[in-house]
Amino acid sequence: MQHAVGAPTPPRGTHLAPESAAETTGALRLPAGGLVPLPAPPPMPPPHGAPPPTVAVLLIGPAGAGKTSVARYWADTRRGPTAHISLDDVREFVRAGFADPRAGWTDQSEAQYRLARRTCGFAARNYLANGISCILDDAVFPDRPVVGLGGWKRHVGPGLLPVILLPGLEAVLARNAMRHGTRRLADEEVARIHGRMAGWYSSGLPILDNTHYDVATTARMLDDVVTRALTHPPSW
Repeated sequence: MQHAVGAPTPPRGTHLAPESAAETTGALRLPAGGLVPLPAPPPMPPPHGAPPPTVAVLLIGPAGAGKTSVARYWADTRRGPTAHISLDDVREFVRAGFADPRAGWTDQSEAQYRLARRTCGFAARNYLANGISCILDDAVFPDRPVVGLGGWKRHVGPGLLPVILLPGLEAVLARNAMRHGTRRLADEEVARIHGRMAGWYSSGLPILDNTHYDVATTARMLDDVVTRALTHPPSW
């Protein structure tokens, strides 16, 4: 970044000569009439060293896909300030009266989900307004656009970048088996959710199959998708 250098204030009564070519080519005129070259500006940082643009990413996938791990790693390793907002974490802010998803989808769990999504959306807007990128993760179903992707776009904004994380069913089941507490679902429920996610294949959204990739590799794949989307904004 170049720093402007102001000319010194001449003593009272000093007569300045009319502007000369030297004064328009980066030199200061001293009261006595001598010319002193301005110091060279500091070098500009290389383009690849600049922080990436601010962005909001929604990482979508079934339970056990690795969304939270990938989102957290991606946020940890970005060059620019980035926050990770997990819908499950926000849902679990409710302690007494928490609608446990393992007990089935009820009116109460639906209400708590909607509230958590709004809370996450407001938080994302706040981060973006303060120059901090964010990544959110949620199991959004393609057959429920109004309460799913459409709802997220309403809360976060039209610039939200959705990316689908969809490994194979066996990988999802194996990863779900390593989860604990309310995050671990019955195999039948995991298979049902995974099957509903297949609808994303015809959506035109970017899909990452991380069946055989670790968290770091998947995060790099995600970063490639986000970088391309920022360079050539898609019409998702």
